[in-house]
Amino acid sequence: MALDTSTLDRLPAGVTGPIYDRSKLTPGIVHIGLGNFHRAHQAWYLHRLMQQGKALDWAIIGAGVRPGDAAMRDRLLAQDCLTTLIELDPAGTSAEVTGAMIDFLPVEPDNAALIAAMSDPAIRIVALTVTEGGYYRDTAGALDTAHPDIRHDAEHPDRPRTAFGAMVAALRARRAAGIGPFTGQCCDNLQHNGAVLRRTVVGLARLSDPELAEWIEAEASFPNAMVDCIVPATGESELALARSLGLDDMAPVTHENFRQWVIEDDFCAGRPPWEDVGATLTDDVTDYETMKIRVLNAGHQVLANLGELLGVPTIAACMTDPLIAAFFRRVETEEIVPYIQPVPDRTPAEYLDLIEGRFRNPEIRDTTRRVAFDGSSRHPGFILPILRDALAAGGSVQGLALTEALWARMCAGTREDGSTIAPNDPNWDALTAAAQAARDRPESWLEQAHLYGPLAQDAAFRQAFSGWLARLWSDGTRATVQAYIDG
Repeated sequence: MALDTSTLDRLPAGVTGPIYDRSKLTPGIVHIGLGNFHRAHQAWYLHRLMQQGKALDWAIIGAGVRPGDAAMRDRLLAQDCLTTLIELDPAGTSAEVTGAMIDFLPVEPDNAALIAAMSDPAIRIVALTVTEGGYYRDTAGALDTAHPDIRHDAEHPDRPRTAFGAMVAALRARRAAGIGPFTGQCCDNLQHNGAVLRRTVVGLARLSDPELAEWIEAEASFPNAMVDCIVPATGESELALARSLGLDDMAPVTHENFRQWVIEDDFCAGRPPWEDVGATLTDDVTDYETMKIRVLNAGHQVLANLGELLGVPTIAACMTDPLIAAFFRRVETEEIVPYIQPVPDRTPAEYLDLIEGRFRNPEIRDTTRRVAFDGSSRHPGFILPILRDALAAGGSVQGLALTEALWARMCAGTREDGSTIAPNDPNWDALTAAAQAARDRPESWLEQAHLYGPLAQDAAFRQAFSGWLARLWSDGTRATVQAYIDG
């Protein structure tokens, strides 16, 4: 049956739905970037609160700033912003319809509707999931003020094209009206993600209105957070799965049977009581986010480039391949886990065991292609910080260097069997050119200064990387990885 408000009272057997009256919900959050992860994570936590009769004045208004977001808007509005979440557990599949989102703003070039919504004093949190590479950072982590989008927003602050320019415009309107700022809440997989969002918003404001920038810096909040749930992309099989449950949902979301959200408790305009549904509120998320980003997100990159080269379609399938699983385990144990601190109730080794179990879940068809996407953001964000720590400590970097060499080999655009790897990065053409040049001179890959910076000059890393990449081309992927495992 079609999914919309009129059918909530007759959902198929086994599918749960909202028990709260959605007509009584009022907005408190604008969320920019209505992809699968947000709907399986932050929106789910809010839905669980509403199921308890709480946070009814914190409903979500969705938003997007890219033309492609308009298609998601159409799909969600057609079903009254309801989403079917399907939990994929080897023990059995379960489903629920969530209703914490109540509207989706028009997607406009000048973001006028988005600015107006965020200017409303009822909106107390503006949250984002815009991918790790969406924050306009330069190689030093600062705002890239030379980027054309940032220059545009600085020169045309009343007609911004980025989410951050729209946030600045709304904060300007709130300040002019005597309204306090909202909290900016980053839900992307970035180390110190709140601080990254703060730098982007304040830095952009400073380019056009230094006094506004000082007000945002002093009055607004940007809490750091660690977010975690494996959420595959939605394709035909996921749509078919929803239909098999009796629901014609045009944007269903599948997810694993695990969620974690650790949030710095710093909200300038209030927040929902997320701790009542399992979130962890803390004064410092650093150790939590370091553990998760290094073991899970960096681990994904250890797996995905190798899996893509060998034609292994999913992360779960990678974990059943003895060679790939052994490579993952050795790199994690010897070169990642040593640079992680324990958190309450969990050691890094215990967390690695947890992640291995989650990655092996055969019901989660998380493709190697999805995980390998945008390596030009994910390798600098997830792998290279560990490399720097390992080099500073005098530790081995052989596995991490091989991980980077596998990425370079993958970016050459062909698998081990000669089949073509379709473009899978916003900078694919440049990466492919660098990868092809590195076939004859491996060091040339490291000369991409925007990626590696001073790391390219480190003799230990440079030598290890060059040796592994040359061997990948001469001996092949499996033989090279086996040599690392045996070494």
